[in-house]
Amino acid sequence: MPNGLSTSHLYRPKLLSAFGEGYSLTSLKKDTFAGLTVAIVALPLSMAIAVASGVSPERGLYTSVIGGALVSILGGSRYQIGGPAGAFIVLVAATVAKYGIDGLLLTVFMSGVLLVLCGTLRIGSLIRFIPHAVTVGFTFGIAITILASQLKDLGGLRLSGPEPGPFFPKLAVIFSAMGTTTPAALAIGLLTTVAIFFLRRWRPQWPSMLIVVSSASIAATSLHLSIATVGTKFGGIPRGLAAPHLPPFDTSHLLLLLPTALSFTLLGGIESLLSAKVADGMTGTVHRSNMELVAQGIANIGSSLFGGISVTGTIARTATNIRAGAQSPLSGLLHCAFLLLFMLFAARLASYIPLAALAGILVVVCWDMAEKTEFWRLLKDRQTGLVIASTFLLTLLRDLTTGIIVGCALAALIALWGRNPTMHVQR
Repeated sequence: MPNGLSTSHLYRPKLLSAFGEGYSLTSLKKDTFAGLTVAIVALPLSMAIAVASGVSPERGLYTSVIGGALVSILGGSRYQIGGPAGAFIVLVAATVAKYGIDGLLLTVFMSGVLLVLCGTLRIGSLIRFIPHAVTVGFTFGIAITILASQLKDLGGLRLSGPEPGPFFPKLAVIFSAMGTTTPAALAIGLLTTVAIFFLRRWRPQWPSMLIVVSSASIAATSLHLSIATVGTKFGGIPRGLAAPHLPPFDTSHLLLLLPTALSFTLLGGIESLLSAKVADGMTGTVHRSNMELVAQGIANIGSSLFGGISVTGTIARTATNIRAGAQSPLSGLLHCAFLLLFMLFAARLASYIPLAALAGILVVVCWDMAEKTEFWRLLKDRQTGLVIASTFLLTLLRDLTTGIIVGCALAALIALWGRNPTMHVQR
């Protein structure tokens, strides 16, 4: 199998390349096993990310099925798995709170169009040059923000009013409601987190998230625990996909949502190409960055039409796909098919999942997202420390876009300072 270096500039989906190189029954068997493995991981995770984003759990599944399928069919990476990602939780939740579901869907649609434009203009290669310290800083900030947003469901807290979006006001409200903690929910949430970490170490080949969430659902139901579940909050999930439709809009809506859509586009481009780069490192292949951006854009457009949230390349699921023996993008397509089968034939089972268990999953996701060792290593250096600290704090206290822009600007100024002899003398 060629590594793809000589064709990395082409606008040609990797699925066509994989079939063009010859595809055997053995490859199909491996792709089927990998697709099933990823689907088992994606099933609870897609619902958890959707709930944490302030939308109903089926929207996470719509995103994985529709968006993930389009990424696999059209993408520029042989192993990329598309779907909802933890990095988008903060942006999606803030957009829903401010503009509602229709505003979110329109924002996702617009970001899809912008991603297609970025890929067409060959901006994919430029996104790769975003400084490493900036990506580590905003990822760490997002992880802390998501963790704070899970405290309510993790402890089964009852708030007297709506939960604030900003970080410190959110913490203040959460801590003031500590007296309303539901012991059963807290136990389910903490045990979910601990059990996932334990299974990962004891039996790393097992689908820890699915096993633990299923066990939590059985325990909550059999013990008749009075805790919030997917069924009590959302009424379960529908059997099948929603009918495609475009949310209502006019010119004023487009202009109002454009800054938010730009934030979605920036994060989507970074996350997708970062995930594709990780896949390259694991397999010795080279992805087609601009083709990948076009595919991610079309996937976001498709997801929004079916009521899904933002789509991006997902590092953990992509890595799982590779470790499970995937041979081509068909494994990603099959993972979407397995998720759709769950919705068609077993959707009612999702009603029994405790929200505390989904929050426990997100605690694990936050731990995985935050590159803790790398964060502290970069922080020790004076120059990179300034970049990573500024990006982290602004992401945490302001928003993601501000953190990235300021972090990149600081990194550029530091680079110019280091190259200018006059500046060296003045210093």
